[in-house]
Amino acid sequence: MRRFLQAHATHPHWPMAAALVLAQLRALLAAAAPADPAGHGGAAGRLEAGQTVTPLGLLYLTDHYADAAADILDHLSAELPQVTDWVGAVGVGICAGGAEYIDEPGLAVMLCDLAPSRYRVFSGLAPLGATQGPEGFVPQTALVHADPATPDVTELVQELAERTLGHYLFGGLAASRAGSLQIARSSRGGLAGHGREAAAGLFRGGLSGVAFGPDVGIVSRVTQGVRAVSPAYRVTAARAQCVDELDGQPALDVLLRALDLSLDDLPAVIARLRQTLVGLQAPAAQAPGGAGGPEGRTGHEGHRGHVGRVPLRLGDDLLVRHLVGLDPARRAFVVADEVPVGGTLTLCARDVQAARADLVRICAEIRDELSPEEGEAGGDPVQRIAGAVYVSCNGRGGPHFGGPGAELQIVRHALGDVPLVGFFAAGEIAHHRLYGYTGVLTVFVADAPSG
Repeated sequence: MRRFLQAHATHPHWPMAAALVLAQLRALLAAAAPADPAGHGGAAGRLEAGQTVTPLGLLYLTDHYADAAADILDHLSAELPQVTDWVGAVGVGICAGGAEYIDEPGLAVMLCDLAPSRYRVFSGLAPLGATQGPEGFVPQTALVHADPATPDVTELVQELAERTLGHYLFGGLAASRAGSLQIARSSRGGLAGHGREAAAGLFRGGLSGVAFGPDVGIVSRVTQGVRAVSPAYRVTAARAQCVDELDGQPALDVLLRALDLSLDDLPAVIARLRQTLVGLQAPAAQAPGGAGGPEGRTGHEGHRGHVGRVPLRLGDDLLVRHLVGLDPARRAFVVADEVPVGGTLTLCARDVQAARADLVRICAEIRDELSPEEGEAGGDPVQRIAGAVYVSCNGRGGPHFGGPGAELQIVRHALGDVPLVGFFAAGEIAHHRLYGYTGVLTVFVADAPSG
């Protein structure tokens, strides 16, 4: 697995954006291709199969191009015939390199140097099998795109994670003004009879993506975008989404006391609660299983900060949810998710500085994860990154971080100019969970040089 190739462009007309992307990719492919025996360099114009191993392409489009998604996919497939499989999504915003395209035309492509035996494309019509698939393929991890309108999507994400050996997914809910449109075109069989979109490799509803085998090394981290405004309380009584007691006390009383509010001033309570989020942790949260890192390291451990003297997990087991209601008669409040008894609950608020610091933190952890062990030879750990996928909440991005591309520039500053594509999601997927207000950064680790 060598470094991936990435290109992106914007233009009011998709053929021009596609032409710009293809020109960038052709230059990169020509530079990567070895010279032929006659002494010529890489090919120009149409690229023929076999020049370089890039059968898997990741494609992300903004919804300005949604109506032309099938035409774009057909055009790219015709111009890049060595790319036999395509996976991606349409969103309100996408990202590539250090740039983001939010509410404007945008097209991003990354070509992945992965042999077909190392991955499998899946969709609702061609689902991912059990941990031992056909031809001996074993899914270790998976990049997933999902429709937020799908019933029981949280349970479906958990079920899909259980089909991978690492029990680890990364991706997000693909949502746009054109609905949820996912890309999953596989060379392993057509889907004739299911309509033009499905036959073209486009899907609405359910889950789709690409699974990777155990020999594809990844390191993945979740970055939170909130700061704690209370200690972490133990949930001692709850009914589904209704929190009745925290630390043995009426939950609403604890909430009001923590935020210095009184029900005598209901408008002030409502205004403050609209700005307040809840961070949930399951009882005795366990660190996720291995994600198939090249040295067997998992790549998704969390990070503990502190609020006062109470530890708060800022890593991948903190689920941030909205407060959606109060029950003064029962001295309870309601959260937009099921609240497990015995877990912890922390009141949070969105915070730009906390989001910046946590994004820097996960980038540093990724660098550390890729650093050689003591006594091992090795250079810059960033040189081990073949490519990256970043899925961020659609409430983040430049508008939240303070400027166009500011979020992506933090990643670029920390990891260098690595090939990166991704999108802004209506919910982020990592491990077997569905998050909100987070970013999920996953890097692919280049194969060690042979010999």
